[in-house]
Amino acid sequence: MAAVVEVDVGAGAAGERELDEVDMSDLSPEEQWRVEHARMHAKHRGHEAMHAEMVLILIATLVVAQLLLVQWKQRHPRSYNMVTLFQMWVVPLYFTVKLHWWRFLVIWVLFSAVTAFVTFRATRKPLVQTTPRLVYKWFLLIYKISYATGIVGYMAVMFTLFGLNLLFKIKPEDAMDFGISLLFYGLYYGVLERDFAEMCADYMASTIGFYSESGMPTKQLSDSVCAVCGQPIFVGVSEEGIIENTYRLSCNHVFHEFCIRGWCIVGKKQTCPYCREKVDLKRMFSNPWERPHVMYGQLLDWLRYLVAWQPVIIGLVQGINYVLGLE
Repeated sequence: MAAVVEVDVGAGAAGERELDEVDMSDLSPEEQWRVEHARMHAKHRGHEAMHAEMVLILIATLVVAQLLLVQWKQRHPRSYNMVTLFQMWVVPLYFTVKLHWWRFLVIWVLFSAVTAFVTFRATRKPLVQTTPRLVYKWFLLIYKISYATGIVGYMAVMFTLFGLNLLFKIKPEDAMDFGISLLFYGLYYGVLERDFAEMCADYMASTIGFYSESGMPTKQLSDSVCAVCGQPIFVGVSEEGIIENTYRLSCNHVFHEFCIRGWCIVGKKQTCPYCREKVDLKRMFSNPWERPHVMYGQLLDWLRYLVAWQPVIIGLVQGINYVLGLE
């Protein structure tokens, strides 16, 4: 069949008609893919100039879109973050319904329901004392699950590339689909929970009063109160706590260890919740086993552009090509 396809590809219009007459029902999946590939080459033969023009349009659109997004993020970060979060949350839902990915839809609905409840609690005034811990516990749980899921998915993909799936008698396509699916779940929900956590962290910190977007706290911080959750600190910095320890930043402000870790990792804040001095993450996470969590968080931030804005840019490019009559 491979030899037939090669002859058809180089046979011009007659070969294209011959390919259209091939009965796909009698072919194996691999042979069907070869025929479709040959049809695509036959259809686009002789359009090299048009393809070059389409590539230039794609590159120009990507560059202009990137510049506009950077300017938007710098000048109006709040609206940029809200629009990005909305797209991250809704755009995959469209493809899920269109492609009938019901498993993803069920998980998306469950995640959205719980996250909506947690977000509702975080935006209430006055803020219930237990809400900050509830928010950070939920998003930290999702963060750890997404991290583990992404690692398992990545390992499954690598095992498949090295052929280790054959030891378990698993087909390569099944193993690769499993790995890519887990990798997508981990990265997507990892990005989504960090954006929701950042929004909730801003609302809660502003409500508590020790943090504001302008940088001027609305009330004085005591050494015995955590600026993240607003609750008293009972364990000294030099003491060993039973449940959690107390952490002092380089600016000498003290916080519950879980609170400041949640603020920096889950809430994506790298400044002191009170004075906004930059936090030294390397000093905070001196354990080498904890540093991958920081790097994973940075990876999620990089992937946000691909998930939220790449489909929009590709759709814009297709619209431009359609208007110009390019195929």
